[in-house]
Amino acid sequence: MSVAAVRTTIATPPAARPGFEHLAPLFVERAALPEDDPRRERLRDELIAGHLQLARNIARRFAHRGDYPEDVEQVAAVGLVLAVDRFDPARGIDFLSFAVPTITGEVLRYFRDRAHPIRTPRRIRALQSMVYEATAQLTQRHGRAPRPSEIAAHLDVNVEIVLEALSAQGAAHTVSLDQPAFDGDGGGDRMRFDTSLARVEEDYDLVEHRESLAPLLASLPGRERRILLLRFFGGLTQTEIGTQMGISQMHVSRLLSRTLNRLRTELAAD
Repeated sequence: MSVAAVRTTIATPPAARPGFEHLAPLFVERAALPEDDPRRERLRDELIAGHLQLARNIARRFAHRGDYPEDVEQVAAVGLVLAVDRFDPARGIDFLSFAVPTITGEVLRYFRDRAHPIRTPRRIRALQSMVYEATAQLTQRHGRAPRPSEIAAHLDVNVEIVLEALSAQGAAHTVSLDQPAFDGDGGGDRMRFDTSLARVEEDYDLVEHRESLAPLLASLPGRERRILLLRFFGGLTQTEIGTQMGISQMHVSRLLSRTLNRLRTELAAD
């Protein structure tokens, strides 16, 4: 099969399963009743309830698209309601022949218009459908998940086409940047994208402060600058600084206080 053929292939609707034949007379009975007959509503409810399994079967065909199964089943049920309301038994066609494309079309519309914030190309969606169907068949046949090369051989296409379809799985979905990263024990203290997202480092503000403070420190008299260095970089106490400088602890305290006030004033002015 060529790439062009793959692009234009449309998945065949699921075969109608037996089990709905007993409901066919209800359509004829309902069509024969007047519009205002209350029995029409009762028959409508019976027809919808009786064909719900058909809607569920069609919804399961789209499980590989990654959406919530319950949502897809609800959409398929809406398509079933539309099919029951629009079906005219006088046309002489089987209800399933009318309902299957109606329900499938409603589900496809859901995926196209509402389900995904990012739309993947139709060619990719067709490929994914074919790969999904082939994977299900080969898994059942071999009792294990098939390799891409086996799927390609089954579909008679190049393995690159299969890899492209597989790599696009989940491409139509977005993930919150605040999604927690769940560890093996079930905890979620970290964010999933912590290592990928930019964040403000606490030391960044210190860089600006240091650059602003450097020329102010350079302009201080030598004694005041040395006292600051011994206190905040050397870790000495005021008493130890006084002993080293040959002045009292009280004098060191006054010089420190005066120097710090001067620096604060000059920084605020900048």
